[in-house]
Amino acid sequence: MQWEQLLSLKRQGDKGKRLRKEQDETRLGFEVDYDRIIFSSAFRSLQDKTQVIPLSKTDFVHTRLTHSLEVSVVGRSLGRLVGKKIIEKHPYLQDIHGYQMNDFGAIVAAAALSHDIGNPPFGHSGEKAIGEYFKTGRGQMYKEHLTDKEWTDLTDFEGNANGFNLLTASRPGIEGGLRISYATLGAFMKYPKESLPKKPTSNIADKKYGFFQCDAPFFQEIAEELGLIPNKTGDDIGYERHPLAYLVEAADDICYTIIDFEDGINLGLISEDFALEYLIKLVKDNVHVEKYKSLVTKEDRISYLRALAISSLINDAVNVFLENEEAILKGEYPHALTEQGKYTAQMNDIIKLSVNNIYQSREVVEKEVIGYRIINTLLDTFCTAYNNKFEDNASNYDKLILKLLPEKFITNKMNLYDRLLHICHFVSTLTDGKAVLLYNTITGAK
Repeated sequence: MQWEQLLSLKRQGDKGKRLRKEQDETRLGFEVDYDRIIFSSAFRSLQDKTQVIPLSKTDFVHTRLTHSLEVSVVGRSLGRLVGKKIIEKHPYLQDIHGYQMNDFGAIVAAAALSHDIGNPPFGHSGEKAIGEYFKTGRGQMYKEHLTDKEWTDLTDFEGNANGFNLLTASRPGIEGGLRISYATLGAFMKYPKESLPKKPTSNIADKKYGFFQCDAPFFQEIAEELGLIPNKTGDDIGYERHPLAYLVEAADDICYTIIDFEDGINLGLISEDFALEYLIKLVKDNVHVEKYKSLVTKEDRISYLRALAISSLINDAVNVFLENEEAILKGEYPHALTEQGKYTAQMNDIIKLSVNNIYQSREVVEKEVIGYRIINTLLDTFCTAYNNKFEDNASNYDKLILKLLPEKFITNKMNLYDRLLHICHFVSTLTDGKAVLLYNTITGAK
């Protein structure tokens, strides 16, 4: 892979080239990506979507929105630090093409900002709930009418693939969705493969999938424009990662490891003594003991350690990336950056503690149970009504249900796969609170 190709400013529908040297420095194309994402309704909905504690009203607990903003900030730092070294190593990128250090930061920041934009309500249990409606619920009735890959798109519903669709899917008058640059879309794509085969290798890029069958043609167009390396045979579609996707992933790994841990401490699910024991391993080379001792509140002490820990992990991820740049460009680096760093063991210890004390806490489990019931009910109600309408067999109740769909979702889909995925897209865009209200409306609950 070549950096000048990987940093493509092209957007969906472009007829000609967008050259970096011709960009307006006051509003660079990669910065336009960031602006379009942050002003989108899909991004705004993240303010009421679960990060760790579903439906929590505690003001210091992170939502998907605050998490995404923080991941973007860390991603920008990662991109700039890497970009500085890449430009120094490959000066032709600047001299001939006009690329700057901050371009790398802008691309990673925009991709990181949108990394959770496709996640359904109720956290990762929301993805599982959608999948299980088709795998074990009433949605099983549709299996015989779909291809294996279409069926897997539904039974293993994936927030990353849903995010790609939200960023790129056309609708009447809105061609190409948000029309994000191909470089940013490439960096967004942590898993550049379709839903089958599942985990064909131990390569981190094969861990999940990144696009639905309906989006495969456009994804391939992006991959070819960027010069990504194909790594699948036959009719299967898959590529090695865009190098900057490693930085987006690292930003997410750093934030959810450290900041979810911080939330757990502030909620009282993890003691401050544990925090000191675990975090000090990440910050012992940088901590100012007198500064730490001067902090009066637990929140301030943990905030100080968190900031130092994130800084340590950023520098470590940058070092791992630069040491392996050649292998990454050849498509020969099958690891996450945080799996190969100086602090991998320490991060794994923190994640293990968070799993036991936060992710499996009673409050989280109870709210996830509620989320499963809500999503199952919404999918069944709307899939039934939507398909009955297509088959000209809609009851009065079905017609009333379809009036609850937002205007942009009132559209006809001609095949079953598109109809089912359309309803999944609708449910996935709901906030936690809106999903509860809609469930209460349908069930007649208070």
